[in-house]
Amino acid sequence: MTSTATDLLLEATGVSKAYGAVVALRSASLAVRPGEVHALMGANGAGKSTLVKILTGAVRPDGGRITLRGRERTAHSPAEARRSGLVSVYQEPALIPDLDIRSNLRLTETPVEPFRHWLAELGLAGLDLAAPARRLPLATLRIVDLARALAIEPDVLMLDEMTAALPANLTERVLEVVGRQRGGKRSVIFISHRMIEIGAVCDRATVLREGETVGVVDVTAGSEDRIVELMLGQAVEDLAAQSGVARRAIAPGATPRLAARGLSHGTKLHDGTFDLHPGEVLGVVALEGQGQDELFDILAGSERPSGGELLVDGSPVAFRHPADAIRAGLVYVAADRAEALLMQRSVRENIALPYTTRLRHWGLIDLGAERRQVDGAVTTLQIDARAGSEVRRLSGGNQQKVTIARWVAGGVRTMLCFDPTRGIDIRTKAQIYVLLRDLAEAGAAVLLYTSELKEVQLVCDRAIVIFGGRVVAEIDAANADEPSLLRAAYNLRSDAPMPEVAAAESVAAETMVTNGTADPAATPRPEADR
Repeated sequence: MTSTATDLLLEATGVSKAYGAVVALRSASLAVRPGEVHALMGANGAGKSTLVKILTGAVRPDGGRITLRGRERTAHSPAEARRSGLVSVYQEPALIPDLDIRSNLRLTETPVEPFRHWLAELGLAGLDLAAPARRLPLATLRIVDLARALAIEPDVLMLDEMTAALPANLTERVLEVVGRQRGGKRSVIFISHRMIEIGAVCDRATVLREGETVGVVDVTAGSEDRIVELMLGQAVEDLAAQSGVARRAIAPGATPRLAARGLSHGTKLHDGTFDLHPGEVLGVVALEGQGQDELFDILAGSERPSGGELLVDGSPVAFRHPADAIRAGLVYVAADRAEALLMQRSVRENIALPYTTRLRHWGLIDLGAERRQVDGAVTTLQIDARAGSEVRRLSGGNQQKVTIARWVAGGVRTMLCFDPTRGIDIRTKAQIYVLLRDLAEAGAAVLLYTSELKEVQLVCDRAIVIFGGRVVAEIDAANADEPSLLRAAYNLRSDAPMPEVAAAESVAAETMVTNGTADPAATPRPEADR
């Protein structure tokens, strides 16, 4: 049934926005009914976040019309949008780091008791409101942002990649809360790259491509393929073909590029043991909080092991600083691109940063050499750098490609990738898959932790599985289907029944299971999320 203007809670028509020569939105339209959860879909750079910022007053549109409950309105600030009933939870926490949580609430005139109620509903009932925001982990800050938004009872709540940085237990709470918004007078606009979440809570999906609305789809069984086709402008099969890989056999007795022997750290990592050879992509699969964070911190040089040995090309090494790991040829790509990038600086500066000493001549940087090095990496990774000088203006997918490009520019020997495709659209994911395989074919070694089980067979030659801080299984890619990996991640026998998992795309889970019995000591907490 076609909705009329009077049926709609929020309607945006022909919204446009350009930043100089870069067109973020050409003609975006969105129609949201009362009581629905409405997905806003599109590849990175399609204009989703720009549209949300326009609706909530953070960005002024160049053109178009916006109506709320039939009345035309254009907010000039987030505070004005909030007073009119439109509130967003953005990708990055909107909290003042040096203020405590209670003071942050005062800035937005958020009532404390409703805020506490929603904190409890979202699984953080015991949060200390006197804690400075900067001392809280990212996952906790995201939940604080959401509880603050819910506490003021907005007419339209917009969630921009709300679950991308959350462990599975908090993701499940968020989806439950979002699902309960259905059927009333208020609505939710939900942005996520996880199709399983869209199917779980959304009624309809509006799809953007290259700044334009290209379709509206009822979310039903089987609608995923249609949504992906609209997002990409190409058949799903074509995309799958791009990420098909040919595996290389490792010669018997070959010296590993990187070898870990019994690495341990604190109470989380007890026996990190594996070999990574030149020319292969080795996957790492683990439930939330099983020691994978500590393992990668050790390999990247940001933490020192309390035991065990690390060898590079057969020689023992000891890293005291990330610079030591980089000198040994180990470079790190984090899931949180904000940790790795200088957001106010240019693409060129971010990519060239590790190589400035190589590019100097008599103290001056050779700009021609720098340009050649950067341009090659930008071309290889297909980075859309039209957004001008600042990396912060790039889409999330292009920002992640910049973090990879800085290492590709100087030649990669060993790349450590910690969930590099988290929160990234399907097209950019495929490009990263192909890049990792190309690096391996060129002789590099890649260690890839992924929270999406399907990536193992798409990208990896084999995978190791960590449980309770120990490597408990090694599985060839041919046998690394999702059920096999999930059983190993839960440390279950191959014939044991599968536990129910809240999010099938994630190997994180609220309760760690050993032979079907819950182990409270292994239950991950939000504070452990990095």
